[in-house]
Amino acid sequence: MGDYKHIETCIGNYIAAHYIHAIEVGIGRNEDAAHIVRTSGALVRCTDVKALDSSHGLPFSRDDIFSPDISLYTGADVIYAIRPGVEMIPSLIDLAGRINADLIVYHLGFESYEKGGEIIDCGVLLHRYHAHLEAVEQR
Repeated sequence: MGDYKHIETCIGNYIAAHYIHAIEVGIGRNEDAAHIVRTSGALVRCTDVKALDSSHGLPFSRDDIFSPDISLYTGADVIYAIRPGVEMIPSLIDLAGRINADLIVYHLGFESYEKGGEIIDCGVLLHRYHAHLEAVEQR
């Protein structure tokens, strides 16, 4: 369990330090990183294809990344996903491109998509599969 919390803490701290408006896709019951981002003062919204029993005070919307409601993501400077299925990555890349946001992914184990994107070491390895095209105010 300690490794799991370490992973969530590293991801949450990285997102909180570099972005102002974050959206976590596929949150499920995995809320630690989103709470860290929110506690930092950054705006955070969470989505998942399944309805959640409780979002523990986090703004949540039910959405399917394969047919996303773009209005839920507009204005975000980063979309991030923790352990998404590799089949989700093309849709996440497309969405990040459509709204001009960074896409940051933490994969399970040594998975990656295509060439793996830009690798970011924040205590755990993150993959940036899409970078915004123009300057976005960052922290």
